[in-house]
Amino acid sequence: MRRALFFAAYWLTSTFFALTTAPLLLLPTRAPVSWWIRRYTKAMVFLMQTIAGIRLEVRGRNRLPQGPVIFAAKHQSWGDGFCLYSQFDDLAFVTGDHILRLPMVGAILRKLGAIIVNNCGGAVARARLVDDDLEAVRVAQRSILIYPEGHLAPVGEKYRYKRGVYHMYAAYRQPCVPVATNLGLYWPQASWDLRPGVATLEILEPIAPGLDKETFMATLEQRIEEASLTLLGDKRPAHAHAAMAPLPDPAPSAS
Repeated sequence: MRRALFFAAYWLTSTFFALTTAPLLLLPTRAPVSWWIRRYTKAMVFLMQTIAGIRLEVRGRNRLPQGPVIFAAKHQSWGDGFCLYSQFDDLAFVTGDHILRLPMVGAILRKLGAIIVNNCGGAVARARLVDDDLEAVRVAQRSILIYPEGHLAPVGEKYRYKRGVYHMYAAYRQPCVPVATNLGLYWPQASWDLRPGVATLEILEPIAPGLDKETFMATLEQRIEEASLTLLGDKRPAHAHAAMAPLPDPAPSAS
């Protein structure tokens, strides 16, 4: 019953906010849409707590440096974006072009100034992270959210970290803030098999600008993976360990 109620509330809330966002797209500035979409993410976090029984705890805010940053976060759950976006004003984010298939979403993402990359990846996608969209975000002094794995990873496992996050870090010249999570314990990947509990987002020690690619990628992955495994506590899978081999990337969809 809990799952069915949350599923219904999820889609009703999403539909309501999509329809009420439409008039805001006609306004000349991004601010009203950004404010309203943040209300949407906060509503989803509220529904997670009141219906699904998943309470969000955010740790490590004291580690945040002044000014805009790149948030590079572990990606375990469909709910990750709601949880992180709800915590910060006017957060730009990187997303795959697959999400454009949803009605109204493309127009909203463009108004928000999201950085949309080709799901196939490769050099084209990496270049997309440092083109005019990124320059617009930098000029506006906005923080950016990116999921370096590019896929929803099962709890205790990981995908290969994409180097696009480094290209963004090098071009943006701002601190990169790793973010760990254990939300996948309670809302695993894209499943609706929800489980009550306290989900944690942990903001980790920032990585200062100026590292070379190999050092940056190794540091980022180590911090995110070790902290995410620690957050699993006694629910940590027996096979999980910090040096685990990455999963192969999922095959691209036929659409």
